[in-house]
Amino acid sequence: MATRMLIDASHEEETRVVIVKGTRLEEFDYETASRKQLKGNIYLAKVTRVEPSLQAAFVEYGGNRHGFLPFNEIHPDYYQVPISDREVLIEQEAAAEREASDLEEAEIDEKTVEAAQASSEKSDDEPEVMTDSETSVEEDEEDGVIDDADDTIGGLEVVDSDDDDIVENLGGEDDVDDRRASPPRRNYKIQEVIKRRQILLVQVVKEERGNKGAALTTYISLPGRYSVLMPNTGRGGGISRKISNPADRKRLKKIANELEVPDGIGVIIRTAGLSRTKVEIKRDYEFLMRLWDDIRELTLKSIAPYCVYEEANLIKRCIRDLYNKEVSEVLVEGDNGYKVAKDFMRKLMPSHAKKVQPYKDKIPLFHRFQVEQQFASMYNPEVQLKSGGYIVINPTEALVSIDVNSGKATRERNVEDTATKT
Repeated sequence: MATRMLIDASHEEETRVVIVKGTRLEEFDYETASRKQLKGNIYLAKVTRVEPSLQAAFVEYGGNRHGFLPFNEIHPDYYQVPISDREVLIEQEAAAEREASDLEEAEIDEKTVEAAQASSEKSDDEPEVMTDSETSVEEDEEDGVIDDADDTIGGLEVVDSDDDDIVENLGGEDDVDDRRASPPRRNYKIQEVIKRRQILLVQVVKEERGNKGAALTTYISLPGRYSVLMPNTGRGGGISRKISNPADRKRLKKIANELEVPDGIGVIIRTAGLSRTKVEIKRDYEFLMRLWDDIRELTLKSIAPYCVYEEANLIKRCIRDLYNKEVSEVLVEGDNGYKVAKDFMRKLMPSHAKKVQPYKDKIPLFHRFQVEQQFASMYNPEVQLKSGGYIVINPTEALVSIDVNSGKATRERNVEDTATKT
């Protein structure tokens, strides 16, 4: 079945983007004119209050509410301490970054090897044809061993595959979220190094929700098509955790090391860069470096609070993050939306620009591909399962609860089997 990206930009008030395989809805995102996404935006902000009890600061950045900035998300560059102390802190943080990166690489390599060995042992032990009685004796003798040899190794699922992709997944996080984990601040408290009215460059990492303001960080990340630039992270080249094949990681690591990334700047190669050449990845990296230079120049000319960088609109984000070689065409309803999509695709991947086509049929685009009908069921909190059971999904401010119910799945003989197979 053909995979398509459908963009409904026929109304200025709302833009919707879906990925469909045939007529089945696979991905959906939308943006309204009245409520644009803040996540990813970069602001020149001013500290309005330092809260020792929370070890955090509240900053005015231009949103509806003051943003929340935890102490461990503040780069040592902003500490109001002697320059010599600040330089020591930055060097310590850079060393911690390098150590964490090396440990992560070693852990991934170790788990990949373990998974490969387990898969090899599993394939070598071909089952022999035995009588029922022999099978029973064999199972009794090896029961303890078989129970210990689970299908998961160190939390990784082992899958049978003809290619080199032994591990199905090494990290559930998105590539953009592969950025550094902020180290704890051992030497200072926030009230000692951050002052009211201090100016900071911050990025939104979590949208405003309920009565809470946006969550912020001073560790900037700029996502591109094939890489993510982290301008103030003391780490060189990194590879997305989702890329698990050792040969691929080695090749991409070599490309990352050849990018000549300046000290104090980090780069992560995304999963979209897996099959890309050094030239393509370098072009993407250089684009992000130019973008960062533009942001710095605008920052120096601005007065807080001010938005110095706005994350791309929905159409550009979806083409950047969701488009891949499996997408056979991009259909856009709406003249302005088509122009944005076509121009952005020409800049991002000129050879794929011909796949972006305007939709002119009288039947609305989403009706044409039976998408509208699927929206109703998508917003229904109750989801029916093939087993006869169902789940109920309820989001709250703190978490998303999922209630699993057996429903009509009553064919098993005990509670454990019912729970497993529902």
